[in-house]
Amino acid sequence: MSLNPVAPRILVIRRRYIGDLVLLAPLLRNLRLHWPEAVITVLVDEGYADILALNPDCNRTLQIPRHGGRRFRRYLGLLCELRRTHFTHVFDIDNTDRTTLLTRVTGAAFRGGFQSDQHAWRRNLAYTHIQIVDPAEYAVQSITDYYLRLLEPAGVPILTREVRLEVPPDELAQASKLLAEKSSSNRPVILLHPGSRSPYRIWPLERFARVADRFQRELGASVVLIGGASEQNLLHEITQKAETPIALIDQSLPLALLAAVFARAQVLLCHDSGPMHIAAAVGTRVVALYSSQNRTVWAPHGAGNVALQAPLPCGGACVAPADCDPNNGYKSYCVRRISEEEVFAAVRTALSDRPGR
Repeated sequence: MSLNPVAPRILVIRRRYIGDLVLLAPLLRNLRLHWPEAVITVLVDEGYADILALNPDCNRTLQIPRHGGRRFRRYLGLLCELRRTHFTHVFDIDNTDRTTLLTRVTGAAFRGGFQSDQHAWRRNLAYTHIQIVDPAEYAVQSITDYYLRLLEPAGVPILTREVRLEVPPDELAQASKLLAEKSSSNRPVILLHPGSRSPYRIWPLERFARVADRFQRELGASVVLIGGASEQNLLHEITQKAETPIALIDQSLPLALLAAVFARAQVLLCHDSGPMHIAAAVGTRVVALYSSQNRTVWAPHGAGNVALQAPLPCGGACVAPADCDPNNGYKSYCVRRISEEEVFAAVRTALSDRPGR
């Protein structure tokens, strides 16, 4: 694309994971409000650019090569692009060894990042401005507030904390048609997305089946199961365990269409995941099931969204003491301590309180 030589040329580095990239929205929006003519580029790992197409404040993406042939040659091409773009500002959210070097390669006058005291060499090498973050402070705020702290040294005021994605009208029309084929007319649609990157975070499938039956019998809703290619076995197992017929979207949807399907549904029941953040960002009410991960840091944004989590630490209430690691939030089955009644009540409230009801 042609770059305006006068406008600020901004690079934001956040390499991966759908939810993390969705939650860049307030950072990008405040940059846009402060510098309306800025060209804002986000640098991501290869394969993560699609979600940023739904963010109106991102002008373009650059991708770090990770797969395929001629990887070294493509990486050199990226380095050349970073240098010749003449970025004026770089905000490095990741602060890894690799992104530290990429930040330095840009030669931008403003190069901001987060660091702890043990990484003084990185500060001296790459950054002109640094924000020191105490780990204890990190754990008691939303990740979006953590991101926004990097705006202070750049003199950018925080005018909004909204997390928002925009879905193209043609994708919304396609989603409406798809859901009309899968659900009963004049009945609210409750989507169930039972997948997760971690098997430790998955709520028992028989419970998904039982609450789905209750949603249809007691709430008069149409339940539709949805998931990616690797989650199809979960979807089919839930349909087999349920007593009522449950519709199934048994295809992996492009991210824009997935976001549109979320936007056309009334409630999404899911785990802490990238799809959770997409749904919240397009205005769908979310009921999310958490294991032992920090829900303060990673809670879905938006009024009316619910993050269910059993009291922690589990102590004597641990459901799998032989398998859980109390010192590792990624290896615990705490999600299994959330009851069906809690989930049903949260979805019922979300359905009854949703805007435009």
